[in-house]
Amino acid sequence: MRIRINTSKDMTVGTPWKVITAFAVPVFFSQLFQQLYNTIDSLIVGNYLSTQALAAVSASGPVIFLLISFFAGTSMGAGIVISQHYGAKDMDGVSRAIHTNIVLSVICGIILTLAGVFFTPTLLRWMDTPPNVMSEAVEYFRFYFMGAVAIVLYNSCRGIMNALGDSTNPLVYLIISSVLNVVLDLLFIAVFQWGVWSAAFATTISQLASAILCIIRLSRRDQICPLKLKNMRIDGHMLKEILRLGLPSGIQNSVIAIANVVVQSSINAFGDVAMAAYGSYSKIEGFGFLPITSFNMALTTFTGQNLGAGEYDRAKHGSRFGIIAAVLLAQIIGVLIWLFAPQLIALFDDNPEVVRLGTMQARTVTLFYFLLAFSHAVAAVCRGAGKVFVPMVVMLSVWCVLRIAYIKIIAQIFGEISYIYWAYPITWGISSVIYLFYYLFSDWVHGFDKSRAMGHAHHHHRHTEV
Repeated sequence: MRIRINTSKDMTVGTPWKVITAFAVPVFFSQLFQQLYNTIDSLIVGNYLSTQALAAVSASGPVIFLLISFFAGTSMGAGIVISQHYGAKDMDGVSRAIHTNIVLSVICGIILTLAGVFFTPTLLRWMDTPPNVMSEAVEYFRFYFMGAVAIVLYNSCRGIMNALGDSTNPLVYLIISSVLNVVLDLLFIAVFQWGVWSAAFATTISQLASAILCIIRLSRRDQICPLKLKNMRIDGHMLKEILRLGLPSGIQNSVIAIANVVVQSSINAFGDVAMAAYGSYSKIEGFGFLPITSFNMALTTFTGQNLGAGEYDRAKHGSRFGIIAAVLLAQIIGVLIWLFAPQLIALFDDNPEVVRLGTMQARTVTLFYFLLAFSHAVAAVCRGAGKVFVPMVVMLSVWCVLRIAYIKIIAQIFGEISYIYWAYPITWGISSVIYLFYYLFSDWVHGFDKSRAMGHAHHHHRHTEV
């Protein structure tokens, strides 16, 4: 007999807005901590080392995001599969999906480590990283990627817990690792006087701690489907489902990241002051993303579990609430950042030119956060409904191709950094219009019916074979 524990929540029962909010709040705080500790990394580097060291960390940001976001997107596929099976009360399916995902994560983490360590200099050269920043950026990268297995594993475990409706435990583990990261940062940089590489080393150690805590939690006997060493293998059918739903999200994340790498390269051409300004603003924008990310995760899990259970109207009501909440919260944060931009940028680097450029970027884009939130929220609903190709195609065409084309053409014509900043609001606006039409006029609620029928047929076949 399995004992149900209270941290996993069945999101197919209870008032939709309460269920979604109860899930989103811990995710919000875990993202807040994630953001804080990334920010403190930059604050410590900027204050104890140099503008060059801060530029090195900033230069590595988009490439790290590119590589990790692909695997984070792929593990999203596992989350969708798990939440569907959990909604349909198919615990055997949940267990097979969880074990397949863990094995897949370890393999992906090893690949990412090797790719990060070997290809770092090449990637940074492609991005026109200035020579005076290059050696520190390479150091930072290599130490960061040595911990790639831990990073991928933590994201994977968090995805599993979220799919089962548990957003509280990942928050606790993230707080522990964030505090550890800050302590190690100060120890390595302020006390031992080590270089910028030690900031990445501190991150690696703290990510490993959170991954280990997640594995211990998921292995407990009172879990719905506890991790067991003897079940650690890749189930062919589950792998196919995870990749079918996860690869489009991974590709989508990567193409947005590629577009950001192109933007970063265009910024790099303006020198290390522009790089430090862009990096400082990016850290602040991370806070604008918090309500977006937290409601996205809640929306994907809620939609997946409810459509898995055949609760179509409930999925519609919940998605409407989640989209509106994300849009309103993101806009409030956008207005606050707009008002306090100079003071916020100065926290990272009080160089007057860094503050001027960072403020210019903030005041160009922050009032358009509602568009960013809307696009992401509808994409999250699509993913939860198994319609993973829709967000991939929209993001690929608008946030990647169109954004890059705009930057290449506009930067050539005007050569002003302010025109580069406008690439974001323009592409957010176009994608929001497309998403609005899709959300209102397509039949996204029946996305699972066909795949569920196929899954049942396969499952029946497996049992007749055995």
